[in-house]
Amino acid sequence: MAEIAAGGKSGKVVIKNIGLLLSGDIDKPILDADTIVVNDGLIVAVGKEKDCDLEGAATVIDAKKTCVAPGLIDSHVHPVFGDWTPRQGQIGWIDSTMHGGVTTMISAGEVHLPGRPKDIVGLKALAITAQRAFDNFRPGGVKVLAGAPVIEKGMVESDFKELAEAGVGLLGEVGLGSVKAGYEAKEMVAWARKYGIQSTIHTGGPSIPGSGLIDKDVVLEADADIIGHINGGHTSLPEAHVCELCEKSSRAIEIVHNGNEKVAIAAAKAALELKCPHRVILGTDGPAGSGVQPLGILRMVAMLSSIANIPAELVFCFATGNTAKIRKLNCGLIEVGRDADFVFMDRAQHSPAPGLLESVQLGDIPGVGMVMIDGIVRCGRSRNTPPATEIPVVVSGAH
Repeated sequence: MAEIAAGGKSGKVVIKNIGLLLSGDIDKPILDADTIVVNDGLIVAVGKEKDCDLEGAATVIDAKKTCVAPGLIDSHVHPVFGDWTPRQGQIGWIDSTMHGGVTTMISAGEVHLPGRPKDIVGLKALAITAQRAFDNFRPGGVKVLAGAPVIEKGMVESDFKELAEAGVGLLGEVGLGSVKAGYEAKEMVAWARKYGIQSTIHTGGPSIPGSGLIDKDVVLEADADIIGHINGGHTSLPEAHVCELCEKSSRAIEIVHNGNEKVAIAAAKAALELKCPHRVILGTDGPAGSGVQPLGILRMVAMLSSIANIPAELVFCFATGNTAKIRKLNCGLIEVGRDADFVFMDRAQHSPAPGLLESVQLGDIPGVGMVMIDGIVRCGRSRNTPPATEIPVVVSGAH
């Protein structure tokens, strides 16, 4: 169910007979290719089978004309330790989410740790520990980028320098701690950015005891890299204020499952109208009071495609390449040199749509037939999605 990160290499892997290849790149979301070649966890070729070197593959996968997309990225999670969440007393939530096509998760703070330290020494120690632990241990093979300290009053520039030097690259949601004023947050966000630490700000009403309202003026003044759950987590700002944030800020627009769905649609539409769809990224904001959502990212894709009437291939980019570019990750895109993290999907059995993209546009969740991380098969037919009409087959080799 989990593995040490320094596991074995994939060797050469050939994926052929791909029916639909989604790139993750919002400027060119569909590729004219039917074959991917992987070597030791990295993509080395993408193209037509006749043009690719298929010799010497340790593993060959027949995609059976299904869709291959980059592994989905959940831009907003709250892990604690291992594959356990005290928020809902649940074990195995990360592995379960991998069955929903998610191959990378990004922490917005390890806020649910019982007795979470809020003194400066303690919060730095927790962040470094979480970063180290998830770097060493990958539930279900999922890459969990953790160690996201919640900033508190009294922190100084040297604290951010120390965190960065220790390997911490993220801040937890600004506003979940004692720093809630825009001018205080702006100074600390700038310190974090100076040392290469990416920041996310809480947006909307309070989510847990100790958090508070973060309104549009605070979000704009703080100027964090990510406008975290712009549609609220759970309680949203007024729709007009959300649209104003999309217009006045140039930062990432993060839409989450555990937020206001009506405002989620408004934010996505605003990004398209402003001609900045590359800024939209998706997260679940789970585990949370509403639970764990193993299919949360797929549900977001289906909702935004069907109700906001955005082409499904573009919405998949929100959950893959957009996030990879904004978060500076080596996954999320189907191109040479990127991590070989893939989700194989097909329309769910008995969906009235003729194909995968059409089924998502109707609001149906696709069926996941296989998930690969670093070129290694992590699961076959998903235990959580509706059954896919067709599933890929490993025709030679196995992991």
